[in-house]
Parts: sequence; structure tokens; C-alpha cells
Amino acid sequence: MTSYEPADRALFEEEATGLYEQVLAEGGLAADDPRLVEGSAVRQAFDLLVELGLLQLDASRQTWRPLEPSNAQSRVVTPLGNEGARLLEESARWASAFAHLTQSWRRSPAASESGPFLYLHGEAINPYLTTLVSEAQEELLTAQPQATRSAKTVSEATVRDVEALKRGLAMRTLYQHSARRHPATHKYVATVTEHGAEVRTLDEFFNRMIVVDRRVALIPAADSLATAVVVREPAVVAYLVDVFERAFARGRPFASAGHSVTREIASEQRSMTIRMLIEGHADAVSAKRLGVSPRTYAGYVAELKEEYDAETRFQLGYTMGTLGIAGQDDDVTSS
Repeated sequence: MTSYEPADRALFEEEATGLYEQVLAEGGLAADDPRLVEGSAVRQAFDLLVELGLLQLDASRQTWRPLEPSNAQSRVVTPLGNEGARLLEESARWASAFAHLTQSWRRSPAASESGPFLYLHGEAINPYLTTLVSEAQEELLTAQPQATRSAKTVSEATVRDVEALKRGLAMRTLYQHSARRHPATHKYVATVTEHGAEVRTLDEFFNRMIVVDRRVALIPAADSLATAVVVREPAVVAYLVDVFERAFARGRPFASAGHSVTREIASEQRSMTIRMLIEGHADAVSAKRLGVSPRTYAGYVAELKEEYDAETRFQLGYTMGTLGIAGQDDDVTSS
């Protein structure tokens, strides 16, 4: 049985299907057609069609005739599907074997000797997180500052989290308000909320955090974004849960819609921008705190300059100070 590679599929999609449709339209392809010269792209596509059984030689007329595609499709697709099912079964068995080892590890003295903190670096983080979530039994709490995760990362998180929700886990997630403008995050939120998750957004900056069953937390290391710390110390985990609960209580439901909610969120981001200016943070730092790009943050500052008729940031700060504007929720905003 011939096994076809991605390169064969690419040739089939880009060259062979077009040639096949042309042969269909012309009623055949002469055996001595000059386009079938060895080494040409047409010849490679032709050879693939013959191999797949989509072209057959009519010896009496020395013409290649097109054949119905369904038989060729079954010869190619069915083996791939069978191989995919085999790989999924094999993957599940490997996962089961590792799960057994994990349980053995946790019951052993070696686990307690490793202490309440474990440092993970680089590519070791996601596999550990996937395993941790797959073993969750009750609840997932996640805080995700900034909506800068790639579409691929969000897609992987969607699959992982939906599987957890289908097992009956409770899940609450907190983003910054800026996540509302991120298409991939919108798609993720729509999917997980459909399966029972609760998602809110907050204007304030916070660090990334995942808490599983209130017994283990995953947080970033202080000195490196490429390093994560697994925390199993009960007192520290309880403290992190309390921080999350307080922040989540102040958040606004992601699904909130309407002019009033949009205006309130814009007002909160405006207040946060003012506080960043008053505290004298650099643009890059302020942008990170708001979860937006430096360019977007510069736009916020430009809007404030226009609002208060200021040409420089110094003049803007002086004017706001004179008016008693401090970036608090009860500040009067102009309209």
C-alpha cells in the first residue's frame, strides 16, 4: 500500500487537480502530448494522477482517459484515517501509562523531598500545564493579563479547557479590558462560556496565574517570562486564590454588551491611563499595565491632550493636577 506524504498532497492540490479537470474538459489526454516531457511540472502531476488511478490509458486510441475519483479517494483517505485512529489510541495509552507513573511519584518520598516549589523552563511549561489541567477534579482559576497570545496558543488552550469543562469542572478566567479587542480571545471566550466557564475583564494589571483545585498554582518567575513556578505550599496557594477572588469580584462579565458597559470600560481604561501618567511611568511600562500596545497607549495619551487642550505631557499633567484629576473612578469626565 502506497503511503502519501504532505508533498504529494501539495502537488495534487496545486498541479494535479488542475490537470485532471483539464483532461475532463478535453475528453482525454494524448499519450504523446508534448507537455508530458520528463521532469516538467505537468509530467509530475500526470504521474501522480496515474499512480492514484485517476487516469487510465486507452491503448486502442493511445489516449489517457479520466476515471471516477471516489475509488482513488478511498485508497488514499481510508488508510490515513486508520493510521490517525491508531495514533490516537496509542497516544491515549501513553497518557494512561504516564498518569500511572505520576500517581506513583506523588505517593513516593521523592515527591515530598522536591519541596513545595518546582521551576519549569521554556518548552517544559505547556506539557506540564496540560497534564495538570487534565488531572483537575473540581475547579480552574486562571488570570491572563494582556491578550497577546498567538492564535495557535489560544486554540490549544480552547481544546484543553473545553475538555476540562466537559468533565464537569468549574472554571473562572480573568482578562484585562484590552482582551475585548482581541479576535482570538473573543472566539475562545465564546467557546468556553458555552460550556459553562465564567469570564470577566478588569482594568488593572495583574500577573498570569493558574490555580487547579485550590491545591496547586502556576505563576511566572520574577526574573523570567520563560520560567514558571509550580506552587504546592497550601498557605501560598490560599493567598493566591484570595488575590484572584478579590480581583474577579471587581471584574466585568466579558459577555456584557451595550453602550453603558462599553462607556464604563472606556472610562476605567481612561482612569488607568491618567494614573500611569501621574505616576510617571514610561510608555512601554504603562502600555503593559493596560494590556495594550505602546502605539495604542500613545493614542490614549493623545486623546487626553486633546481633551484638556494640552500640547505636552507636562502641560497635561499640570492641567489635570490643577483640576484635581487623579485617575479615580469618581473623577468627572468630559463629554
